[in-house]
Formats: sequence, C-alpha cells, structure tokens
Amino acid sequence: MHRRVIQLLVDNTSGVLSRISGLFSRRGYNIESITAGVTADPRFTRITIVTNGDDNILSQIEKQVDKLVDVRNVKVLKPEESVYRELALVKVKCDAANRQGIIALADIFRANIIDVSSESLIIELTGDQDKIDAFLKLLEGVEILELARTGIAGLGRGTKNVTYL
Repeated sequence: MHRRVIQLLVDNTSGVLSRISGLFSRRGYNIESITAGVTADPRFTRITIVTNGDDNILSQIEKQVDKLVDVRNVKVLKPEESVYRELALVKVKCDAANRQGIIALADIFRANIIDVSSESLIIELTGDQDKIDAFLKLLEGVEILELARTGIAGLGRGTKNVTYL
C-alpha cells in the first residue's frame, strides 16, 4: 500500500466535490483526507486528496478522476517536489497547575494559543502531519477535549509545475 497526494483543479460549480467523493465511494477507494478551496481565479477550486492503495489502484484513481467533466487538471504532488501543510485546532483541559507547561509546549512547536478559559485552552498548530502527530503525542497525560484537523493542503515547489488554465 502506497500513500499518494493528488491535487485537482476543478470548475468552481455546485456538486463538484460530491461527484468526486462519489466516484471514490462507488469504486471502493479510500480517502484519508480531502481539502477544497477556491483559487486566485474564482472560476476554479483546488482540491487536495490524500489516498492510498497499490500502484494499480492509484493509477485507476488518477484516470477515473481525470475523466470527470468538471476536472481540469490532475497532478500528483510528490513529497520531494511539494510542500504540504495541515491545520489542527486542539482544545485541551487545563487548570492553573498545568497551564504554563502546555503553553511552553505550544511555544516549542510555534503553535498559537487562540482561546483561553479557566478550564481549557485552544491551540492552533500548522505544519506537516508528522509535526502535528508529534505535538499530539507530547500532549499525552493532558486531556484533549476536542480536536479538529483540516487534512493536507499542498502545492508543488517552484514554477515549473504551475497549471495555467
């Protein structure tokens, strides 16, 4: 099993995300994460999908997605040629006794404290998945009340892989 990050440029129309996720569902393909957002040109949306499978399945995914009407471009984002980022919001239970330790840990990871109450903190952390996983592992012993992760967003490095439509 291999993991692959696929980036799509699609028409910014209603239902396009549903049609793409429906293709994965109908074919029994797995989506680890999916992110979508409008590009600098409001006519198009950039969708980043993280999926896994053997080489045949991954090849089929690329071919099947490329056949969809709204899809304008399909690109594999190779790790060595791309930048990946994920956002995590982590709400942790804390009191006066452990608050400073949690804040110090967040500082080490260049995370931001975006909400403070007498019983909890919300921490915002951006980075690659390994960084976020490492942060969460170091929070062991602290009760995580809620966790929201966006999934990967990515772009190819440099200008040679820019898609102009």
